[in-house]
Amino acid sequence: MRRIVIAIASTITGLVLLFSWPTSLNRTTALAATPGGTGGAGTTTGTSGGHANGNGNGSGKSTSSGSSATSSGSGSGSGTATGTKTYTGATAQTRYGPVTVQITVTGGKVSDVQATNYPNGSRTDQVINSYAIPQLNAEALQAGSANIAMVSGATFTSYGYLQSLQDALDQAHL
Repeated sequence: MRRIVIAIASTITGLVLLFSWPTSLNRTTALAATPGGTGGAGTTTGTSGGHANGNGNGSGKSTSSGSSATSSGSGSGSGTATGTKTYTGATAQTRYGPVTVQITVTGGKVSDVQATNYPNGSRTDQVINSYAIPQLNAEALQAGSANIAMVSGATFTSYGYLQSLQDALDQAHL
């Protein structure tokens, strides 16, 4: 009788733990602006000559109120349709930390993709992202879109990367 009670209690405990496991990859990301907020879309400011590199040269920034999503875009160019512009996607909050992707568009095509912010707080984060981020950057550059494969072992980072990349592509209207 005692063994039956222990077996039933163990089974119930296992089921409770199984069903309480979080299955959402990204619960805290809020890419949409809250009603009455300033919006999540980035702004693009053009300056002539030079290339915006994300450290204050020709950048604009808007933050959606009431959420953790920040979207900013920056750009520079010669004033023609084939100029170079840089767009920064909204910061995607993942289980292990924020991920932000910046793209550079030249002549209507993606010419550079860089993850500017990603989880690196622990040794494990550093090891995983040392191979995942370069792989994601290369695949996104080659594809020119967010239609890329996620990196095995870096699922959360890949998911946040794809969200931020898609936001940057949306800002660039690509």
